[in-house]
Amino acid sequence: MTVTLAAADVFALGPAGAVAAVREALAGGLDPDGDVPRAVVPLARGQGLLMPSESGGWFGVKIATVAPGNAARGLRRINATYLLHDSATLTPVALLDGVALTTLRTPAVSVAACLDRLRALADGGGGLRLVVFGAGPQGEGHVAAVRAHVPVADVTVVTRREGPVPGWADRRLAAVGGGAAASVRRADVVVTATSAREPVVDGRLVRDGAVVLAVGSHEPDARELDSVLMGRATVVVESRATALREAGDVVMAIHEGSLDPDDLVTLADPTRSRGDIPADRPLVVKTCGMGWQDLVVAVAAHLRKEGASAERS
Repeated sequence: MTVTLAAADVFALGPAGAVAAVREALAGGLDPDGDVPRAVVPLARGQGLLMPSESGGWFGVKIATVAPGNAARGLRRINATYLLHDSATLTPVALLDGVALTTLRTPAVSVAACLDRLRALADGGGGLRLVVFGAGPQGEGHVAAVRAHVPVADVTVVTRREGPVPGWADRRLAAVGGGAAASVRRADVVVTATSAREPVVDGRLVRDGAVVLAVGSHEPDARELDSVLMGRATVVVESRATALREAGDVVMAIHEGSLDPDDLVTLADPTRSRGDIPADRPLVVKTCGMGWQDLVVAVAAHLRKEGASAERS
């Protein structure tokens, strides 16, 4: 029987559960570079994305759509559905809310990639200072994922224009003006979760040792981070092939001569190499989204619901 996981069922896994699912999959030998590349289908009003993956006895596929014009209609820009199968029989076992899954797994991957650095930053006491570019679900999700693992003292959200302060932030600043720049200079963690196609962060302002989590773009000609920052930083990516194909932040920095592709650190690199990442330079985690991420978090959410149902029966 195929069960349905609504958004609430997916979110019930929680940020900590999602981060654990990602880290456990990688520790178990999952190699993101072996994943099937997503298919991008041009549509009349946007894009369709097909994201299949198989690992650990499970197969799943997400069908997502990106409709840039939906914001003007008061509708979601991204919509998605996820179908999970048992690999042994290829029988569908669960249908998940794909938007909730994407909202949960994206920050989980970001935090899983830099958890050691976050904990080291938090060792100073007092909680971390976060600056988030973008007031949407991914901005909120990244704050929740960081909070689930380390103390957070302060959250500043930066948007193109002023507006109400989200409940998950302490203040909201417009991107233009000195306030946003000063916040970036002080930040321990900077999150970019925007639809921008040009850099939103001045790379000269990010302090040595800070963490930058960039998730807004998945096209080779769109970026949120400039070449100055990419050249200063240690850059962690999900997969070298994916980054070189889809991550404009990486692709354009390489083209401009600021970043060497051989210097990219991937999630599948040995733990000791990630542990040797210099603490005196920024750490950039640039992700585009891959099918294996949806799969491992979908499996964790499904097993959690199945376990909860078994306990009630």
